[in-house]
Amino acid sequence: MLLSLFLIVLGFVLLIKGADFLVEGSSSIAKRFHIPEIIIGLTIVSIGTSMPELFVSTTSSIDGYSDMSIGNIIGSNLCNLLLILGLSAMIRPIKFQRETRLIEMPMCLIITIIFMIFCNTSGTIQKSEAIILIFLFVMFIIYTIIMGKKGEQFDKDDSIIEIQTENKQSSMVKSIILIVIGIIGLKIGGDLTVENALVIARGFNVSEKIIGLTILAIGTSLPELVTSATAAIKGNSDIAIGNIIGSNIFNILLIIGVSALISPLTYNFTYNIQMVILIIAMLVLALFPVIPPKNEMSRFNGAVYLILYVIYMIILFIV
Repeated sequence: MLLSLFLIVLGFVLLIKGADFLVEGSSSIAKRFHIPEIIIGLTIVSIGTSMPELFVSTTSSIDGYSDMSIGNIIGSNLCNLLLILGLSAMIRPIKFQRETRLIEMPMCLIITIIFMIFCNTSGTIQKSEAIILIFLFVMFIIYTIIMGKKGEQFDKDDSIIEIQTENKQSSMVKSIILIVIGIIGLKIGGDLTVENALVIARGFNVSEKIIGLTILAIGTSLPELVTSATAAIKGNSDIAIGNIIGSNIFNILLIIGVSALISPLTYNFTYNIQMVILIIAMLVLALFPVIPPKNEMSRFNGAVYLILYVIYMIILFIV
């Protein structure tokens, strides 16, 4: 059992470092082709922080563990919103950008509802639904690129990109090596995490669902935690919400889409409790900009989110 715990931790380390290497190598190549840094941040860096979820969920899907694949995403999205965003707001109040408030937050809510509808129509996310999710993901990427080119308001957000890419101009060979190492690290890390999470689940007679919603969800959300907490500490706490909302959209559209395309995902209807909590969390987030202090997620709001996360964890182990 201790060996399995050690291997899970090792798996998480490989997932996080693999994502870092992949982001660094991809960003360096993108810069060589004169792609604007903000576009790199909105696409490569944002996807990079979701790579652990991608590899864990696709590995679970390939191995036939749909509960862990879906549970990882629902749990990660709840962790991102309630725990990470709550902690970030506690560190420093978060300012809501106009685009985030009017476009991205409603978009995330709608995508979550679409995800829930797909799950409940037949109890399976079919390949046709996976294609729709991937198509919506492409549309979202196009949207982020358009907004990145258009928005002067993004100029002040470049510091978060520096956190992730460190603005290194590497040689092409080094960049390719970093990408390859990153992908290998992600693959091995995903395998170690899933296989040993199953060992622990069986040892304690815990369901795949609980493992997916807790250990895997929190572990694969570590890149988002590091990014958002670092941004808050550096005084860029408003960026934290963009990172979280973007990651949640990526998780549903890209990761569920790719996982279901590999193999249709069987949905456990008991997840509807967590899905409803996730939608409520999004609705509460939508209220924060319109209640005092307006256009800001205060430390009190952050505390509300953290309390909701504690309640969610209690419900998870009771129901």
